[in-house]
This record gives sequence, structure tokens and C-alpha cells, in this order.
Amino acid sequence: MTGSDESPSFRLVYVPGVMPDKWVRIWNERQPDVPLALTQVPAGAAAGRLLGGDADAGLVRLPVDRTVFSAIPLYTEQTVVVVPQDHLVTAVDEVSPEDLSDDIVLHPLDDVLDWENLPGRPALERPATTADAVELVAAGIGVLVVPLSLARLHHRKDLTHRPLKDAPESSVALAWPEDATTDLVEDFIGIVRGRTANSTRGRRQPPAQDKPQRDDRRRQPARQAGVSRRGSSSGTPKGGKSAKSGRSGKQGKPRRRS
Repeated sequence: MTGSDESPSFRLVYVPGVMPDKWVRIWNERQPDVPLALTQVPAGAAAGRLLGGDADAGLVRLPVDRTVFSAIPLYTEQTVVVVPQDHLVTAVDEVSPEDLSDDIVLHPLDDVLDWENLPGRPALERPATTADAVELVAAGIGVLVVPLSLARLHHRKDLTHRPLKDAPESSVALAWPEDATTDLVEDFIGIVRGRTANSTRGRRQPPAQDKPQRDDRRRQPARQAGVSRRGSSSGTPKGGKSAKSGRSGKQGKPRRRS
């Protein structure tokens, strides 16, 4: 690994739609002495922030330039179409590109989907951002196709969404400059991969705690069957009666011979 001179904090950038809260919480639990600086950046700006040294790692959307970045794919999102509440496609559970043939499909400049052929009819101008496109959908100008997380991020009460099949999908990955794989980056890799704090693959291992040794020696019973507390054999059962005759165990003094 490189980067022995670690920064006093771990700087993580993430793109809109990504929810890093769980990983940040685990980091704070495992690394209380290393604060995590979290910054949201536009999807198109994440690579520049990483290469410029403004961040140690980023939760970004694929693809990334694998000649300069290392990346671990995390998950792939479902693609949905955002429409007004009274749109015809709300009558179905899933939409096909053909269902949008009569609609103006907005294509914002910050679109994260890799389209070969955008469905529907193109708008006269491309909105600058996804947020601008959502406003146009609410105004009845057209519909918008985005990853599910962005539809939720820009949710409005007057809009809804439906899954769009046969559409490109967006994948989210953890990425960092290939030549800057620091110890802190390795620690965060362990978190997003679900390794436990005690994982043998983790960099920092918590100090081993002495566990009480289990005493497997069984206590011997105070009296074993047929053996008295003093270790003498007893042929008389509890109750004082003879096992042979059943007569009372009480006996008189032995007679003296004349």
C-alpha cells in the first residue's frame, strides 16, 4: 500500500442519489479518532475531485477511467420513468420504451444513463440538470427517465414513477485514484464490502481481549452411589432399615460371654 502519511481525516465524495449514511455510521463507530468529511458533488465532477486530490475516495456512477482509478462495483439501480400523477402509464406496473413513443422524453445535460436511442420524442432543448427536468415534468412538458434513487431524491407529490424495462441502468461504485490506495481507503473498502471489525482481512485489528477460560472439569458429587461422605461403603439404605431383612436397624448391646 502507498500513502503512509495519512491525512487527519478521510475525505469521501458522493454523487446525488447515493445514500452513504450506513457506511458513514460504521466508519464513525470503528474510527472514532479519524473524522469522515462527506461532500456531495455532481456526478460529472467526482472524477476531477478525486484526481485533484480533494478527496480520498468517492461513491460514483460507473463507468470510470480504469487506467487511473481503482473501482469496486457496489450495486446496479433500477431505471424508472417519472411522470405526472394523471399520466396514462400510471395504469400499468411496468413501462416499455414503446409506451413513451408519443411523449417528449427530457434528456438533461447531467443524465447518468448511457443511451444509444432515447425513447419518445426529443425536447427542443436539453434541461441543464435533472432537478430542472423534474420541474418540467411537473409542468406537463414531458417525462423523465432516471435511476430510481434520483426519482426518490427529487420526489414531488404531483409526480410518480414506474419501472422502465429494456432501458440502460446505472451502477454505483467505490472509486479512488489507483496510485493513492492509502490505509484509510483500505479501511473504507472493508466497510463497503461488509467485513466485520474483527475480520482477518481488515487493516486494524482490535486488541484481543482475554476471555475467561472454560473449566471443563466437572464437579464430583458430594456422595457417589454406594459410597459415604467419608469414603466408606454403606450397605444400609437411607431410612435405617437393613437391606436384607427389612428389620429395624436399631440393635442392642452385644451379649457378654460367660
